[in-house]
Amino acid sequence: MASHGRPGAVRKTKKGPAIGTGGHGRKSLEGKGPTPKAEDRPYHKAYKSKELAERSAAKRGGKSAGTGRTKGKAAEEVVTGRNSVLEALRAGIPAKALHVAIRVEMDDRVRDSLKLANERGIPVMETGKPELDRMTDGAVHQGLMLQIPPYEYADALDLVDETIERYRRGHVGNAPLFVALDGITDPRNLGAIIRSASAFSSHGVIVPERRAVGVTASAWKTSAGAAVRVPVARVGNLNSALKSFKSKGIFVLGLDGDGDVSLPGLSLGRDPICIVVGSEGKGLSRLVRENCDQIVSIPIDSAMESLNASMAVGITLYEVSRQRAS
Repeated sequence: MASHGRPGAVRKTKKGPAIGTGGHGRKSLEGKGPTPKAEDRPYHKAYKSKELAERSAAKRGGKSAGTGRTKGKAAEEVVTGRNSVLEALRAGIPAKALHVAIRVEMDDRVRDSLKLANERGIPVMETGKPELDRMTDGAVHQGLMLQIPPYEYADALDLVDETIERYRRGHVGNAPLFVALDGITDPRNLGAIIRSASAFSSHGVIVPERRAVGVTASAWKTSAGAAVRVPVARVGNLNSALKSFKSKGIFVLGLDGDGDVSLPGLSLGRDPICIVVGSEGKGLSRLVRENCDQIVSIPIDSAMESLNASMAVGITLYEVSRQRAS
């Protein structure tokens, strides 16, 4: 009787090809290629630094200025570093919050900053170093950062209308007096001009939205607190604003070394005026110059080519103030 063997067993009669993977295991034998650069590896420190740099560049390139008569807002600013933060607090710059690194190494600058913040009612927040690095875009902060709120600009035409109305009602002693900046990009110049405007009873400072400086922490500091007393207005187009001022009875006086009127011979000092100053290098732009009722020059020594913009404004405001007082 024949034996049928185990059920399901298969007996090979001849040797054939072995069953393979069909090539699916070939990838497991391949290498992973060259090692990526440090800045392309997400877990590497260089990758994070690259991301911070890209975000910082995007912020600088992505800012857009508004137009028309809407109130403009400056971007929120931060002051970093122990010396800078302490000087900003001493100067009375408006602050949103003081960020202090967790377990920061204490010294006199940190203690004084904490004391000033508490006296002014500024919130003090303990912040981790990685978060401080992110908020400062990788700038050196030494464990201390002051957050500055955006400056609230006045509306230029509303400011002029309100000043004229107050003057007509006798609420303002002197005729309307404004200072407009054409192409000033140095915040220290703006701060010094605001300070002079406050010293000589100016009713406001006008700055363009484009290609011009705004009220930054540096401008606040240079103004020595005058930015609290003198409103700063921002306009989309300075030439259009000057034309509107003239239609409201305000004379526009441009400052330039080649002016047709010498400052001591100025006859419009007692009238409502807007003094326009250009940058130290380029001076007044062509269109702004054409919109001026008079171009006024300040007599100086021939050896001196030009005056700093803030100095020129200060001298002119003094002469206007002297004429009005007499």
